[in-house]
Amino acid sequence: MKVVILAGGIGSRLGDDTAERPKPMVEIGGRPILWHIMKHLSHQGFNEFIIALGYRSEMIKRYFIDYAQVSRDMSINIPDSEIRYLYSNSEAWKVDLVDTGMTSNTAWRLKLLAEHLRDDRFLLTYGDGVSDVDVAKLLVEHRSAGAKATYNKAGQCVSSSLATVTAVHPPARYGALRLAGSRVQEFAEKRSDEAWVNGGYIIFEPSIFHHQAMLEAKVDTDLSSGVLARLAEKGQLSAYRHEGFWQGMDTARDKRILEEMWANGTAPWRVWE
Repeated sequence: MKVVILAGGIGSRLGDDTAERPKPMVEIGGRPILWHIMKHLSHQGFNEFIIALGYRSEMIKRYFIDYAQVSRDMSINIPDSEIRYLYSNSEAWKVDLVDTGMTSNTAWRLKLLAEHLRDDRFLLTYGDGVSDVDVAKLLVEHRSAGAKATYNKAGQCVSSSLATVTAVHPPARYGALRLAGSRVQEFAEKRSDEAWVNGGYIIFEPSIFHHQAMLEAKVDTDLSSGVLARLAEKGQLSAYRHEGFWQGMDTARDKRILEEMWANGTAPWRVWE
């Protein structure tokens, strides 16, 4: 299953950290948060990534070019300027880096990736948060929700889950999801302390690109309020309730929290050796 990471945003609330670099390149423990996300997913067996770029896309491209080279052992014949790579000691990642526009909103970025994703379901997440989400359990929930499709008297499917979003309990500033069992009924701007919110880690069926909400998406359409909300209205969006760790990195305070966890050796997302 391919993984889409939305990494085109500016992240202005992080202040100086994003003045010269995109938010996914802000470092935690000396590594970009994008690397942390990919390491966590790679540990679970997901190694094929499509990264949607925007702001300072050249920085992310350069990072992966350099990473592919310097993370491997090599033999250098200096007089001949010859470099021979020895055995690979880097990740088995395949990374597609796709420019999706400086000012594009999230739904439009996904829409521009359609040609890469039409053949099978895929996982989408955001490049500015980490968690200990078990994607295998998320996938089980998604498949189960699809099996619970609703049919009318004529035998036509009128409500089938096209996506499953990971619902989490984060700080109170995030907008809420109203859930009924495993179905998302509504996206809301306000929430109570016990509300569930969209934590990313969303599994989509490839048919999402034929859905009216995606077909009508424009450059300024938000994925949550513009596409997921419409799926919820149609009973086509399911939820996987994640009771474990999740932390977004929207502010300098969020970054400090993640830095402290990494420095103290208590980072829940660090599941790899």
